[in-house]
Amino acid sequence: MSLSLTTADWLALFGHFASLSLLAVGGAVTAAPEMHRYLVGERMWLSDAQFTSGFALAQAAPGPNVLFVALMGWNVGLNAGGFATAILGMSVAMLGILLPSTCLTYGAARWGHRHQGLRSVRAFKQAMAPIVVALLVATGWILSAAHSDFERDWRVWLLTLVATLLVWRTKIHLLWLLGAGALLGALGWV
Repeated sequence: MSLSLTTADWLALFGHFASLSLLAVGGAVTAAPEMHRYLVGERMWLSDAQFTSGFALAQAAPGPNVLFVALMGWNVGLNAGGFATAILGMSVAMLGILLPSTCLTYGAARWGHRHQGLRSVRAFKQAMAPIVVALLVATGWILSAAHSDFERDWRVWLLTLVATLLVWRTKIHLLWLLGAGALLGALGWV
């Protein structure tokens, strides 16, 4: 497949991905059907096989799920000319999907910090705290439940309990606890 993309086409790709960035509440993966409609159906910059194989490859690779966006841009660039345009396509797609949501999050966090004395901001933070704690507990439970044989894996359960108590009762940074858990695992203690 050979394409001839103009500056307007590259700007349209950036603009479309930028708008998806603000709509992809569950992450970039939730916008994949719209990306498919745009890239394959409307613009015909990718074939269906290129899109699906690129998506599958990116999801199979280690790293963040958003990497499939870079691969879509890369494939559009390859179809438009070669290595240099592939780099351009990857950059345009990733900037489009990351820049707006990052700026919005950064701005909202700064605004919330500056206005932390407002009743509505305090109420929002207080309402979010139990949700965040519940999600952390659920994640910890799921990760710990992978070792369901208590008699055989009692050390894992003990480590989970100790880490939970340390997070709850101290101000030790989580990265120190993760490092300690990794060290205990590397030494074969858990």
